[in-house]
Amino acid sequence: MPLMEEKIMEDKDFGFGLSEEQSSMKDTVAKLIKSMVIGNPAHDMDEERKLHRDIIDKIWELGATVSMVPEEYGGYGMDYSPMMNAIFLEELAAGDMALAIAATLPSTFIYTILQMGTDEQKKKYLPLYCDPAYKTCTVAVNEPRFGFDAATLETKAAKNGEKYIINGKKCFVPMAKDSGHLLVAANADGKMDLFIVENGNPGLQIGEREKNLGLYALETYPVTLENCEVPADDRVGGDNGCDYGRFLQKTRIAMSAIGTGVSRASYEYAREYAKERVQFGEPIASRQAIAFMIAEMAYEVDAMRLMTWKATSALEAGREAKRESYLAKLYAGEMTMKLTDYGVQILGGHGFIRENPVERYYRNGRGITILEGMATV
Repeated sequence: MPLMEEKIMEDKDFGFGLSEEQSSMKDTVAKLIKSMVIGNPAHDMDEERKLHRDIIDKIWELGATVSMVPEEYGGYGMDYSPMMNAIFLEELAAGDMALAIAATLPSTFIYTILQMGTDEQKKKYLPLYCDPAYKTCTVAVNEPRFGFDAATLETKAAKNGEKYIINGKKCFVPMAKDSGHLLVAANADGKMDLFIVENGNPGLQIGEREKNLGLYALETYPVTLENCEVPADDRVGGDNGCDYGRFLQKTRIAMSAIGTGVSRASYEYAREYAKERVQFGEPIASRQAIAFMIAEMAYEVDAMRLMTWKATSALEAGREAKRESYLAKLYAGEMTMKLTDYGVQILGGHGFIRENPVERYYRNGRGITILEGMATV
């Protein structure tokens, strides 16, 4: 078979259109975000350094997470769709990145247990969080060290009889203090794995809230695990562990979708500003330098989305997406920084003022390259 034909067949599941269900969900989320988030609410949450719980509750009521969980565990029994989740994340992040992470945070815990956990783990943990009311559980992947790589963890998990002893330090753990359980990534004798740790475990110490460059509204914490004893039954997947590589693929695609949403928000705001801002008798959008930046923002947002969808399409078809997910997140990280910077530049001095959202997009967007495990598809 010719290579080109083989490649076309490999990607035959990747399309450019959305299904009726996907379009409906996208429109519903976009309308909700427009009515509840864009404008003052997003600005106020950032200034107050606090998420508005009523907005999170409204997003959770859409049932995007719970709907893909079987009824026996408290869900609605709909088919799991990474593509639907990626679309959902982009729309949320176009409103506010901190809100997108917080509102979907339980998804990372729930989907990981659902797809990689033992039957006992599913029965024990999924009903706790597949509830009509939003309940927080979180994921601890990032580590406070130079050159951190999520694929080579320094947090160690050592088997000791019927328990694992976990030692290590984590950072950027979202909403850790309010979470009932943490999904902790650790190195178990050379195999990267995930462990379920209950908040309140004597070996788990949650520090003071971190002061970050961006995501002011999202509470993140440093977490120390010191001789933290976890039952062997709480190793995700049991004795054989889980497919940690697959976990990273899903979380990296999610961060790419979030980066696309943030970049799109910067592009759309800067575009409209450039049309309305008049200097020397004409809109600044008519100036070549500004017009070129806006055009570049437009096609790069589309490129980010297509790379995200290509990676997501592989997962949707049941294939590996190691290369696609890595490249999508890498590209999204670079382009989000560039396009949010363009947003600040187009607004000129106004872009440096906190009353305009482009400076928030710029600060938040820096996190795309740094953060791991914050969301999933």
